[in-house]
Amino acid sequence: MAPQNRAWQRMLSGRRLDLLDPTPVDIEIDDIAHGLAFVARWNGQTVGDFAYSVAEHSLLVEELFGRIAPKAPVKWRLAALLHDAPEYVIGDMISPVKASVGPGYDELDARLMAAIHIRFGLPATLPVTIKKQIKKADRISAWMEAIRIAGFAEAEANKFFGKPDKSLIADLDIRLRPPVEARRDYVQRHDLLLRQLG
Repeated sequence: MAPQNRAWQRMLSGRRLDLLDPTPVDIEIDDIAHGLAFVARWNGQTVGDFAYSVAEHSLLVEELFGRIAPKAPVKWRLAALLHDAPEYVIGDMISPVKASVGPGYDELDARLMAAIHIRFGLPATLPVTIKKQIKKADRISAWMEAIRIAGFAEAEANKFFGKPDKSLIADLDIRLRPPVEARRDYVQRHDLLLRQLG
């Protein structure tokens, strides 16, 4: 009898996360923040001495979401911060790779996201309006990253990500810094949003 393939990953917290059947009890914010802080966006093909991490990207998306939907309840800002949280386990695949992998990636991502949402008091599936607003913030962040650190011309970024409302990003910048700093700020922002949820 052939040995069964392992479908779980041990986290630094000691939790054992089953990728095929993730449960909220095995999800910890410190594991998420650590993983995301060490996962590079753009497959690491960015300028600078540090990779631009998914944790840093998530902080920016949460800020942009707050500007797009300033009256949204705090729980949706938390959802924006967590929008890429499954990548702490499955990594950040660029869109062309996701398209090549097919529907299996989306199914895995959805299972993990539902467990993460439940763990932090959010509905397993977000309302469509909120998902669209978070996606808009995500695309604006991608546009900023593309032209500021990933070598895209502005016209090319406009083609792939859409031209953003410049007033939303006028005072925002892309931060390239050590992973431990992004990890710390991600956890702190998460904790603040949870406290505001009461």
